Amino acid sequence: MRFVPEKKSLLGENLESFESEILVADFPKYRAKQVFDWIFKKRISDWDSMRNLPKVFVEWLRTNYVIDPTKILLDKQSNDVTQKFLIQLEDKQLIETVLIRAPQEGVGVKKSRKTVCVSIQVGCAYGCKFCASGLAGFKRNLFASEVVAQLLHMSRIDSPKETHDPNESVSFDNIVFMGMGEPLANYNELVSVLKIMNASWGLNIGARRITVSTSGLAPEIEKLATEALSIRLAISLHGATNEVRNQIMPINKRYPLEVLIPAIEKFREIHGRMVTLEFILIDGVNDSLEQARALVKIAKRLHAHVNCIPYNKVEGLEWKRPSISRQNKFVQILKEANVSVTIRREKGHSINAACGQLRLKKELEMAEQEPSPSSPFIKPIIED
Repeated sequence: MRFVPEKKSLLGENLESFESEILVADFPKYRAKQVFDWIFKKRISDWDSMRNLPKVFVEWLRTNYVIDPTKILLDKQSNDVTQKFLIQLEDKQLIETVLIRAPQEGVGVKKSRKTVCVSIQVGCAYGCKFCASGLAGFKRNLFASEVVAQLLHMSRIDSPKETHDPNESVSFDNIVFMGMGEPLANYNELVSVLKIMNASWGLNIGARRITVSTSGLAPEIEKLATEALSIRLAISLHGATNEVRNQIMPINKRYPLEVLIPAIEKFREIHGRMVTLEFILIDGVNDSLEQARALVKIAKRLHAHVNCIPYNKVEGLEWKRPSISRQNKFVQILKEANVSVTIRREKGHSINAACGQLRLKKELEMAEQEPSPSSPFIKPIIED
């Protein structure tokens, strides 16, 4: 049965529709902008903090809406400045959000480059063989409000109220739809979120700082290309031939490389942005020199950047990462062919930071004991 919230969350509303609802309720239209300023600019999460609004209007808001439909259930932090959050939704489902800090020399952690990885589904139906998100199956799509809530949670944590610049909604360098779920399988909510993120009345995040990562839904990639949003696109490629990609990415059987690559080309032609090809290196599966050479051909055709990622071990899956030597040989072939390439050493291994790992672990624990309906916030756990 599809979950339907008792009340709508303001985090998923756009300004125009909210103004219309306010007018129908016989309040002045400008109140909508005031409310959004409190939520998105001042980042408040309770009605009583909206001090410049009439009490009768606040009561109307309280009766018809909620602000944040989520709460942080667990916060785990590793010693490599990666922080992972387990977030509980209204229907008690669990999702994950990851905050990754990349310290820059001479500026310290506080001024490091920050990337937030957000989830857009509870679980995943696409069954990528290296990923923990699909191990517990697909539960449901997230609403736009549940995605925006993740960003506001991260913003409050990363930039506390006492140090927050009120002219800046969030302080992240990059926001990536690369958490739990396939973004393009929740297309309408994804586009709603992107518009809220990009809008001056919303989070006011530049589109160039937003990346959508997909397993390769070719028709939706072409559809996304037509949207007036200059976002970045990343493709979870992980195999440079159909034979190898079929072993890792079941979606490849529906949209093989000869269908996927032209869709990526269309996106690039319209938006003019370099696409990133994500390539998880798995020992004995896709880390051969032949795969590297095939990847060179794809990257050159797409004028793409390649991001090589050594496999992050997931409990319950049999694969392992290649040796450092084998990783370097793979990357060297790309470099020698003048392909733009980076190798991303893992972040957050000690805190189950691969997609879906922390949620899966928590759900197994919760299955053994009945969870409290009002689970308290759990203080951060620091692990080596």
